[in-house]
Amino acid sequence: MPTTDAPSADASRDRTPSSGWITTQFVLAGIVWGASFLFMKVALTGISPAQVAWTRILLGALTLGALVLLRREALSRSLKVWAHLLVLGLTFCVIPFLLFSWAQQHVSSGVASIFNATTPIMTAIMAWLVFRVEKLRLLQVLGIGVGILGVVVIIAPWQGISLDGSLVAELAILGATASYGFSFAYMRKFVSNTGMSALGFTFGYIAMAGVVMALLTPFLVLTPVALDVPIIVSLVLLGCLGTAIAYVWNQNTVRAWGPTRASTVTYITPVVGVILGILILGETVTWNEPAGALIVFLGILLAQDRLRLRRRNDEGTDAAASVPPSAEADDLSPAAERPAGRA
Repeated sequence: MPTTDAPSADASRDRTPSSGWITTQFVLAGIVWGASFLFMKVALTGISPAQVAWTRILLGALTLGALVLLRREALSRSLKVWAHLLVLGLTFCVIPFLLFSWAQQHVSSGVASIFNATTPIMTAIMAWLVFRVEKLRLLQVLGIGVGILGVVVIIAPWQGISLDGSLVAELAILGATASYGFSFAYMRKFVSNTGMSALGFTFGYIAMAGVVMALLTPFLVLTPVALDVPIIVSLVLLGCLGTAIAYVWNQNTVRAWGPTRASTVTYITPVVGVILGILILGETVTWNEPAGALIVFLGILLAQDRLRLRRRNDEGTDAAASVPPSAEADDLSPAAERPAGRA
């Protein structure tokens, strides 16, 4: 397998796809990540939460590894880079996947997809307060507050607070999105230029997550299973699509469109998750859940300063629209990415 210490010409160009194909990848990633909550819910009917996380990570790593071999992608030979990828494998895959899988035993797939939309808010907090890689304006700080208000509306404390499985599960999902936020901020601070393509970089941290899960096999997955066709199909789709291909689609979208536009996939994921939960699983939605989601989306717009950008656009000064996708991609490494909705 080829390796590299510095960005190669092929990795730098990263084979810029057409604009139509980028849009298709953007939509497909949102659909797959929205459906991932359904896949997890179905898989949990026959295997444990740890087995769900273990399977999706190993299937994702194997799928990406096969693509890396087929395309002869260049990988870094720097131990420092791989150490950072190990951290990302833990915080971007192992921890949140375990938390999501456990939580979905107690909450609907639709609610889980709605809470997942808090990832951009968590990233803003981590980038601002923890890693100090971004300075936020007052309006952006207000956006974080609005996002937190949206979470409170979804939890609905006026209905009574009790430490039952549902509330703890909702807090676990917020822990998972906080882990995603930590990962994005960590990328920006420590992995600014690996020299790897989007595929190679994605394979790197998911492969390290796979190594961790393989080592934890005796402790996590040696329990009875009850497999059937829907469970097997859900696991394959969750691993090969939701944990492998969709991540590469998102990386390509970020490099072509820039992080802000690409992060709007956050608006697709919960819509797909809620609709599939209702149509396939017969789940119900209470008024506060979509209302809270809308408040969270408003918080995201404020925290990402997109409302300010819209005002500039209205004044005819949208510089971003005049920059070709390839020019944006030249400036953007995987570490510079902003969050998108993930499951």
